[in-house]
Amino acid sequence: MPKKKKDEYQEWLKQDFSNLFEALPLKEHQRHYLRSRWLDQVLWMEGRAGRARDMHYKLRLTTILGGVIIPALVSLNFVDLGNKQLKQALSASTFILSQVVAISAAGEQFFNYGERWRHYRRGVESLKTQGWQYFELSGPYHTFKTHEEAFHSFAGQVEDVLQRDVEVYATQVTQAKKEGDKKDEAPQANGRVSETPRPSPEVPRKP
Repeated sequence: MPKKKKDEYQEWLKQDFSNLFEALPLKEHQRHYLRSRWLDQVLWMEGRAGRARDMHYKLRLTTILGGVIIPALVSLNFVDLGNKQLKQALSASTFILSQVVAISAAGEQFFNYGERWRHYRRGVESLKTQGWQYFELSGPYHTFKTHEEAFHSFAGQVEDVLQRDVEVYATQVTQAKKEGDKKDEAPQANGRVSETPRPSPEVPRKP
């Protein structure tokens, strides 16, 4: 999805929910929570999910297409084309493309964009589900007569979702990257393991 369309969608989502908040019979501090906590997290996770998805697709597609093209280029290198410059160009193209594929595969493994995308998508959909159930007083809120009565229960559910989101990110999303790092580590000639520090895993921000 182009960046402009993403921005338009987020602006529409923000405006749509803001109008809905104003229509609910709530106190001002409760509306403030909906805007500054629930909606802010929904928009933030939407953005993160979209960026992770785009990077995942780009890197995976580059790796797949490059993996298909490289064997063809390699086979052409063994064909007598009768043109030295063309043969040199093919050799250079094969080398460059192989490096691009290797970098794309390494980047996807290190940053784990696919799992990040799924993680943020699950999180934002959970928040949206809680929001719509609260707005409609359905699901876990069906026993409440008014939105004001259901607000404390809703806020508790939202905080539970966000807390689980942080815990899942810390345990599952970063675990795959750590396992990939361990596979890439190799003992040095003197028997010692590389002491290069690993980057700290990124944890979703809290407003």
